[in-house]
Amino acid sequence: MIKAKYLTKVTDLNKVLLEDVISEGDTVIDATMGNGYDTKYLAQKVGENGVVYSFDVQEEAIKSTKKRLEKENLLNRVNLVLDGHENIDIYVKDEVSCVLFNLGYLPRAKHQIITKPDTTLKAIKKSLNLLKPHGVISIAIYTGHEGGMDECNAVFDYVSKLDQSNFNVLNCNFVNQVNNPPRLILIEKKKEY
Repeated sequence: MIKAKYLTKVTDLNKVLLEDVISEGDTVIDATMGNGYDTKYLAQKVGENGVVYSFDVQEEAIKSTKKRLEKENLLNRVNLVLDGHENIDIYVKDEVSCVLFNLGYLPRAKHQIITKPDTTLKAIKKSLNLLKPHGVISIAIYTGHEGGMDECNAVFDYVSKLDQSNFNVLNCNFVNQVNNPPRLILIEKKKEY
């Protein structure tokens, strides 16, 4: 059962929905590291034998996340990658159970550095190829910044055309919130294709 407190933030709801997707020993990806909250969550979920690949193009994201992981003694299971998520296939060769995207900008940093439709779509396509059967890609889309709606529309257009015999695509959004509430899209790979 989803508790009411999980309906206030997309990131909290996301963790509820992913609870049974990630197992100990899994390989997972945080495609947009940011301040490392999702990377920490993923590192806790995969356990000592799991691996997290975490991507960001900003040095300050790497520093912030490294500090957070060291404090929790989780750094040994995480690969911090200073590169764009469109290059995940260069670094990740194993099948993954989960890929997390938080699209937009790094909170408390330069808001002009944002995720962009072209690189995000490349990353999503490459993530689909890395996903193991019943693995999930989670995409939290924030639109309250310049370029945010363009990216949202591009992502929504792409995922809505995925073949339903290969993927389940779920769209969650807050319908009564103001100020551009985020949208959450989950893509489950049904089987090998």
